[in-house]
Amino acid sequence: MLITSHPPKVVTEWFDSFVKTDFPRAGTIAPVTFTIPAGTVYSRAGQVDIADDTPLPHSLEPTLRQLGMPTRLQKGIIVLDSDYTVCKVGDVLDSKQTRLLKQFGVACAEFKVNLIGYWNKKNGHVQILRQANEMEVDSDA
Repeated sequence: MLITSHPPKVVTEWFDSFVKTDFPRAGTIAPVTFTIPAGTVYSRAGQVDIADDTPLPHSLEPTLRQLGMPTRLQKGIIVLDSDYTVCKVGDVLDSKQTRLLKQFGVACAEFKVNLIGYWNKKNGHVQILRQANEMEVDSDA
């Protein structure tokens, strides 16, 4: 519930444009395909130029293996022998996939507020903006 003296048009326009990016949670649908390239495993996993990235510290290698990545240590550097796909568009994400996405900084989930109506103080009526069945359904809701 939001109580404000601003006109409904101003409030609805603001909420329509309000979107925050966050890390996905288990049970949500993957909006992206994310693959970590073979070779040295970098902190952003190929999302940025290697010159602007740093290799992951060797201490994270056991954690990555527990999360399903077939990593190994080679002279103190975490490496992958082949590309590793964390998720594909449309996959239902599990907790291991979401932890890997967070580890590599892949914030691909969106947070939005869907307004469904407002109360008009002048006439005491409720103005419906959207029916509940018209709104996008999010499994985290």
